[in-house]
Amino acid sequence: MDSQPSDNVLAERAAAGDEQAFATLVRRHKDRLYRLLRRYTDDADEAYEAVHEAFIAAWGALKRYDPNRSFGAWLRTIAINKARDRGRRMMVRRLFFGTRGLDDAEALATPDPADSAETCVLQEEAAARLGRAIARLPAPLKAALLLTAFEGMSQQEAADVLRVSVKTVETRVYRARKLLTKDLAPDLNPSVR
Repeated sequence: MDSQPSDNVLAERAAAGDEQAFATLVRRHKDRLYRLLRRYTDDADEAYEAVHEAFIAAWGALKRYDPNRSFGAWLRTIAINKARDRGRRMMVRRLFFGTRGLDDAEALATPDPADSAETCVLQEEAAARLGRAIARLPAPLKAALLLTAFEGMSQQEAADVLRVSVKTVETRVYRARKLLTKDLAPDLNPSVR
């Protein structure tokens, strides 16, 4: 039975110029990167563009990839950096050219078809509120939260991606959750308003 080559083997081939090996890596990782950056940016188009930029940067940096490190973690590091760069550029554009419509009507979660229409609407609204609240988090807190809570990474893996200590990840996740709880408290308990 033939097994698929590992990410490290494919990365080595791609670094030597094998475009098919890189295309396989893209297919393996593009959906996960998109989901991560979709949550990070709270904007489908920005996430798509950042993923595209991340793969372009990864292709150019393959010769510097350390095979002792997880390829997926290395790629997520690049992707988060690209999303941050895009966010900074967008802030500068807003400063000079004003704001554009930043509300994204696309729900973050797909409703269960068995749910009633009312339940689906409530779930979509809750997911959108959560998405907006996550998008408002400071970038370091947002990245740590998304990697651990949504990507299922351990704190050590997230620390490797973010190039910080495990304690820093732990603190950032704690602070992110605290800010989210405060931000969403009126939604969770209407008497707080």
